[in-house]
Amino acid sequence: MQQAWVPLLLSLKVAGWATVLNLVLGVAAALGLSRWRSGARDVIDSLLMLPLVLPPTVLGYYLLVLLGRRGVIGAWLDRFDIQLVFTWQGAVIASTVVAFPLVLKSARAAFEGVDPQLERAARTLGVSEAAVFFRVTLPLAARGILAGGLLAFARALGEFGATLMIAGNLPGRTQTLSVAVYSAVQAGDDSTANLLVLVTSVACVTILLLAGRLVPQHTLLRAR
Repeated sequence: MQQAWVPLLLSLKVAGWATVLNLVLGVAAALGLSRWRSGARDVIDSLLMLPLVLPPTVLGYYLLVLLGRRGVIGAWLDRFDIQLVFTWQGAVIASTVVAFPLVLKSARAAFEGVDPQLERAARTLGVSEAAVFFRVTLPLAARGILAGGLLAFARALGEFGATLMIAGNLPGRTQTLSVAVYSAVQAGDDSTANLLVLVTSVACVTILLLAGRLVPQHTLLRAR
């Protein structure tokens, strides 16, 4: 059981941080896209949705190019002795990128579903734009945003390809549940692999059930 607890706790930590980052970045991007009226909006939306369709290994390669010691960002970070490759922080970045579209789509649908008349009514009462967002828009869109966050958490929890490329497979340091399953199968350790698969499946099903209770099923499908 110890073989499952260590990667499980690491996966929960990585998925938790990735979800927090995605809720901040995804909600901001979704709000901007839902309010922006421009022909370039669809292009920006398509670019932000790329992680949903690109192979995870391709995303991992892009991250290596950017965050490696010779990369544009990695070389700059290296000046401050900050290393992201082969660290759990690198796994967080990989999971954040892969799960980002789930929050974006769900949050954008939630924002676009808010009745603009309610926002206009608040403005006529002299409420500032920031107050309109936090007191009217965000509460009305909260269920959809939370559902997207749960889907992103589940996706980050099971992320494999990009994580393996950017964070590697270091037991106790960067070996998440999905990577631990891969290692167990490669080593022929079927009992450990079965246990890890069971733990991962139960965790993901539980999260999806929670997400399904927050919004109708057709909304979740549209968010995907």
